[in-house]
This record gives sequence, C-alpha cells and structure tokens, in this order.
Amino acid sequence: MAKYLFTVSYTADGARGVMKEGGSSRRDMIAKLLADVGGTLDAFYFGFGADDVYCIVDLPDQETAAAISMTVGASGAASVRTTVLLTPEQIDQATHRSLAYRPPGG
Repeated sequence: MAKYLFTVSYTADGARGVMKEGGSSRRDMIAKLLADVGGTLDAFYFGFGADDVYCIVDLPDQETAAAISMTVGASGAASVRTTVLLTPEQIDQATHRSLAYRPPGG
C-alpha cells in the first residue's frame, strides 16, 4: 500500500456541513470511505488557514487515490490536493537508480 496526504479546503457549503455534522462525524465518514476501497486512515486533522483538513491515508493504488480526489472535488463541497508520501527507505532506493540525464545546455 502507498501513503498519501490529502489536503482539503472546504467551500462555504462544505464548511456549513462540518458545522452542522461536527468534526468527528467527518473523520468517521472518511475512515469508512477508505475502508470501503481497501484503505486505512492514519491521521485526520483540521487546521487553520487556507487548508481545512489534512489526512494521511494508506491506499492500494494511485487509481484509488485519484478516484477519491476526483469524487470529493466533484461534490463541490471541497477542493483536494493529493501528495504521494515516500518513506526514507524509498528515497534510499531511489538514490541507487542510475539515470541517463543531461541538464539543459549541458
């Protein structure tokens, strides 16, 4: 499974929905949605500022992450940015790959 960070910003309608249903209700709904697609919720936090919610999740594949992001965005209640998260060990593996790259003008 791969880890993703979903950064969510609510619209006015989305914020009204959270005010009506509460924060823990929103977290529980997201945990169920993830379980239904074979994923798990590692962390769920509300924040101040431009972004309203930060979720760290485990998902089976990128297609599932894309489906969640598009479904939430299409609802009109929120916009979502999805970030793939890598472990330090995955970065270690990447540093051992040799690539034939030439910088511009090089």
